[in-house]
Amino acid sequence: MKKKNIIFFLIIFLLIFSLILYLKYSKEESDTKMEKEVFEELYKSNIMEDVSYSSKDAKGNEYIVNASQGEIDYDRPNTIYLTDVRAFIKLTDSNDVKITSDFGKYNTNNFDTIFSKNVIINYLDNKITGEYLDSSIERNSMIISKKVVYTNPENILKADVIEINITTKDTKIFMYKDNIKVNIKSKD
Repeated sequence: MKKKNIIFFLIIFLLIFSLILYLKYSKEESDTKMEKEVFEELYKSNIMEDVSYSSKDAKGNEYIVNASQGEIDYDRPNTIYLTDVRAFIKLTDSNDVKITSDFGKYNTNNFDTIFSKNVIINYLDNKITGEYLDSSIERNSMIISKKVVYTNPENILKADVIEINITTKDTKIFMYKDNIKVNIKSKD
């Protein structure tokens, strides 16, 4: 009988010992796998919070783009998609221009920026709103389109497109269709 009890306790002990070893190594393997997944997820992450880019041209004009979030395009690493965008153009020979939009696409090579959805441009007493703005330092221009409304203290103007030379402030206002005219109303 003693031999059977010893064998029985030995088998129970081996089973418990095996179970403890199994649980220990399976937990370590699970932890290692989880750490690896977390690391891979962090490595793959390309989202940045509170981003800011600035540049100056040869004339000393400064271009600053801020956003609450930026995401680098894996296929085009020089392209960053922005959220909650605020931009400032500080001109040496003129007043500053402020631009806001819900989204943006910024090119880190040439500093060109596309603003989209709820675009607002403020310059002195002038305000231009629209849904799409293509701002290019290389072209020295801003082209705003889609539901464009230009307001100043005297007038309200509605058009399809407004194109502005950043340096000279020369402005072209037009509609896509020739038979539709730009709508201008006086505020008084």
